[in-house]
Formats: sequence, C-alpha cells, structure tokens
Amino acid sequence: MDMSEPEPEIAEGSKAEQLSWPLILQFNLPTLGMGFMYLLVNMYLMKYATDVLLIAPAAMGLIFGFSRLWDGVTDPLVGYVSDRTRSRLGRRRPWILFSAIPVALVFYMVWSPPSELMGEEAVLYMSFAVILFYSAMTTVFVPHQSLAAELSVETHQRTRLFGVRHVGWSIGSLLALGAMWLMIQSSEPRVTATEIALVAGVLTAITMVWMVIRVPERKEYQGRVGSGAYQAFADVLRNPHAKVLLLVFLIDSVGGATVNILTVYVSEYIVGTPEYAPLYILLYAVPSAASVPLWLKLSKVYGKKKLWLFSMTMSSACFGAMMFLGEGDVAMISITAVVLGTVAGAGAILAPSIQADVIDYDELQTGERKEGTYFAAWNFVFKLATGITLVLTGFALDLAGFVPNVAQSETARTTLLVLYGFFPMVCFLLGALIFYRHFTLDEEAHLEVRRQLDARKGPEKAFLP
Repeated sequence: MDMSEPEPEIAEGSKAEQLSWPLILQFNLPTLGMGFMYLLVNMYLMKYATDVLLIAPAAMGLIFGFSRLWDGVTDPLVGYVSDRTRSRLGRRRPWILFSAIPVALVFYMVWSPPSELMGEEAVLYMSFAVILFYSAMTTVFVPHQSLAAELSVETHQRTRLFGVRHVGWSIGSLLALGAMWLMIQSSEPRVTATEIALVAGVLTAITMVWMVIRVPERKEYQGRVGSGAYQAFADVLRNPHAKVLLLVFLIDSVGGATVNILTVYVSEYIVGTPEYAPLYILLYAVPSAASVPLWLKLSKVYGKKKLWLFSMTMSSACFGAMMFLGEGDVAMISITAVVLGTVAGAGAILAPSIQADVIDYDELQTGERKEGTYFAAWNFVFKLATGITLVLTGFALDLAGFVPNVAQSETARTTLLVLYGFFPMVCFLLGALIFYRHFTLDEEAHLEVRRQLDARKGPEKAFLP
C-alpha cells in the first residue's frame, strides 16, 4: 500500500465537510496509548518514585519541573518544524511514524529503572527517563493534534473529531487505572510496572503506524508557512484570541493537574482508602468520556463558549467541595468525582475545537497555516502547568513533613486538602472570569472568519453555513 496516497474519506457536503466515522476512529486510535501513558506517568509515577523507588518528593517535583522547562525548547521546535515539513506523507504523519519506536522505548525506560540504583543515581536515571519520555511524546502529540485541526474547517465537525479523541484518551486513561491498580496490589511492583510498560509501548507503536497508513492529509496545507520561527510564535502572541486561551488554559491546567497527581495521596492519607484510588479516578474518567455525546448536542444549541464557561464554573465548585473531605468520606469523594468528570468532559472537547477556530483567525490575518506552532504553544502550556503543580506539590509536602507509607500529621493532611481543593477551585474560578470577559471568537464570529477565508479561495471552496 502506498502510504503517500491513502483513499480520502473526507466528503464535501452541501453544508460542510463531513468526516466519515472510519476516518475519525482510525485517526484517534493512537490516543488510546497516549492517554494510557500520559495518565500513568502524570498520576502515578511520582507516588511510585517516592514510595517504591524511595526518591524524595521534592526531588521528583524538580525532575518534573525541569522537564517542563525542557518542553519550552522541544514543543515550539516540533510545532514549527512540523509546520514546515514537506514530504510524500505530508507534514504531520512523518513525525508520528518515526516516533513510534522511540515512544515505546522511553516509556519502558521510565518504569524499569535498574534495581541496584539508589539515592543520587536513581534521581539521575529518573531525570533522564522523564525528560526523554516527554520529549518523545511531544513529537507525537503536537503533530497529531495539529492534524486534527486540519481535517475539517467546520466548527462542529471539529468538535465531533475532538470529542472522539477525548473518548479514546479516556479509554486509555481507564486502562491506565487498571495498570495502576495492578502495581498497587503487586508484591513486586517493579516487575509489574516493567511488564505493563513493555506491552503498552508495543501496542501504542502499532496504532501509530496504522493511523499513518489509513488517515490522509490535506496536500494544499503543505508549504503554507513562510515565517521564520520567531515570526511564527510572535503571530501566536499577536493573536488576541490565542493570548486569552493560553492564559485560561494555563490557569485551568495548573488547577486540573491536581486530580492526576494527588488523588492517590488523598485516597490513602485523607480518606483512608488507598485501595480505592483507581475507583475514584474511574468515577471521574467514565462520566468524562460518556458525557461527550451530550456536550456535542448542547454545543450546537448553546455554543462552545457558554458550555466551556459552565464547565469551568462547575469544576471550581466541585474542587471547593473537596476541601471538606475527611476519614471515610468515600461517598462524598465518589459523588464529587462523578460530577467533576462530567463537566470536565465539556472542556476536554470544546477547548481544542475552539483552539482550531482561533487558528483560522490567524490564517485570515497572515495567510499561513500554523497548526503545529499553535498546538505546540498550548501543549507546552499544559505540560508547564502540570510541572508547576508537581513542583508545588513536592515542596509543599516536604515542608509539611510528609513521610511516605505512614499516618500523616495534621499539617500534612491540611496541605493535601488545600492543594487538592482550594487551589484548583481558585484556578478554575479565575480562568472562567478571564474567559468570560475577554474571549470574543464565538460561533458567529468564527463563521464570518470562514466566509472571508473561503471567499479568497473562490466560490468553489465557499463555506456554506
């Protein structure tokens, strides 16, 4: 099969480009593995490192924090270079194809440190492994998300595509919960972690190659970036809609990262149910994925901006409720997790769809298509936010006197509740306020952008509302 000329499954209907379900499903197949890897690393690696590898929380916080600084180099580089890539496979798929094996190898490396490494040697190994992991994932994540924005120019088609992407990511996250449970229950967590990493790495690499074979790219988007690297990223910062989204996304991601990082700690040291940690994440992840059809329908009625604003406001309220958790509050944390996961599903599919609309505004202003540059910026902001939360968590727990695998002091327990409840509550509330007051590219405004862009291409390419 000639991978450079796959059969396109994008039909131009009378109202908008319609993406076929086989295309959508095959495009999102790699998100199963990406969701698995990201969640397992972001949610459990810190606790695995502190409780199994016996690395200090502050050291792990610094490792994750430094990896975010390194992402400040790799994310923009991959985004910009993929925008300028020209090949028989297009400008996105070569990156995904050639990253398949490296991603599998570095994920295995993260979870299989040599048992003889202790102290500083273990810290150095984990530093190298974590940085390599996030670098390899960048070479997949940024081109894949950029390609998603290119497959259709119609706003609700984009929402549907990103909705299925979120479902795939959520299924991968659910599988990661199972893997985490196996590690927690295992009498030899190092061996279990190594076996899981090997299987996950191989399967993820296979899905990436399959996606490259089956999903086409738009030929006309190649060669649509004439700016230098500095100019390309300057365009992002000059885009008023992009600046607002970057700020809101940073604030929300800083708060939202606590779910992945601290749920295992809160489950064990606050609620007193360490064995239920995967269940609490499950109660968050399942409604997040299951609510996607609901949010897709509501977005057509109420608009993406209003629904994302609602999602942020409700998330703030849910995190605020987490501050009142105590010993044995299984029902409270479970119910809150379900509500939080449901409203989070709206933000997960609407945010990237809105981001894709913002890229259309950039094309109107510059005449270029810079999906890679834009999604690199957002990807960096997301990982920077996770790093900030990890660094904050590591140092806060150290200062509060956290000691692994024992009952915690009142100071440590209060610190956990502030980080898990109050801190994200404030973040989401602030993000909602900024988004409400300053973001103006709603569906009507985006429709006008598309009309002007299609008018430039001639009547045969006209966008019909």
